[in-house]
Amino acid sequence: MSDDDDDDEYPDGVYADDDAATVLCRYCREEIHEDADRCPHCGQYQSAEDAPSEPKSKTWIVLMVLALLAAAIMTFGI
Repeated sequence: MSDDDDDDEYPDGVYADDDAATVLCRYCREEIHEDADRCPHCGQYQSAEDAPSEPKSKTWIVLMVLALLAAAIMTFGI
């Protein structure tokens, strides 16, 4: 079967593209698959939506407890 026979399989303007689409990683500039959530080379997530959410900071919780205690002291005069 020759290459000319392959052209007959697809209508004009349509072609087979067996190569996976790639882009450059935002961080290490290595080529990665365009649908990759994370770079296999450097491990960085390609977008904020793909990255796992970070747990709430313990500092935030401590500040909220202190604010509630201050409010209780001011309100009830403890």
